[in-house]
Amino acid sequence: MIRFDDVVVRYPRASRDALAGVGFTAPRGRLTAVVGPNGSGKSTLVRALLGRAPLASGQVLLDDRPIASASRADVAKRVAVVTQREELAFPMAIDEYVALGRFPHLGGWRGARAADREAVAQAMTRAGVDTLARDGRRLQELSGGEWQRVRLARALAQGGEALVLDEPTTFLDIAHEMAVFELLHELTAERLTVLLVSHQLNLVARFADEIVLLHEGRIAASGTPDDVMRASVLERVYEWPLVVTRDPAVGAPALLPLRVRRHT
Repeated sequence: MIRFDDVVVRYPRASRDALAGVGFTAPRGRLTAVVGPNGSGKSTLVRALLGRAPLASGQVLLDDRPIASASRADVAKRVAVVTQREELAFPMAIDEYVALGRFPHLGGWRGARAADREAVAQAMTRAGVDTLARDGRRLQELSGGEWQRVRLARALAQGGEALVLDEPTTFLDIAHEMAVFELLHELTAERLTVLLVSHQLNLVARFADEIVLLHEGRIAASGTPDDVMRASVLERVYEWPLVVTRDPAVGAPALLPLRVRRHT
């Protein structure tokens, strides 16, 4: 379980807090999605969890223990994170990169065990990059979408009790985007805590158990998709006219932005 307890983050020279008293829980076995417009504080939440955004007040807890009091190695064994941005440090093979996810479990000079190699193989299969690895593709040869899936594979190989993802479907086509959301749903059935940051409101409404809607660093709404996906709330936060209808496939709420006729 991950809990944000009245978290405040202030960046130097910013006109307002990036996060202003944000508090919610992402429980085990549930998919909790954080949504909101650009600049609302979504990625800052992930940085706060990683300790890359110092807290002005409040705390982030993992199973009721402040993350700040735990060692980085302990947190890495329990929480895998796919950040929004990552640059390649140097070229390497796909399986070598995915195997980096096992590093927190290996310690100093201990080599990979059979269980580590199996975790890497399973992660590549679940993320749909096993064929790329068998073809001998290297990271610098991948498309943006392939690179995203390889990063997800590394997080799956890392294992642990929680998976945190910041915009994991960026660059993915429809089929691979749906495959990622289906995989996240499967992981919750395996009792993982899944905390997802996403702009894909309609997919979030299909798959999330709970949605946290951020606006200017504060929680504008939270609850089930039906609680949050309301036109009166979303229009105010996104500052665009829209209607909320029903997804004909699964009955989940679905957002439909309206066109605005501009006079010239």
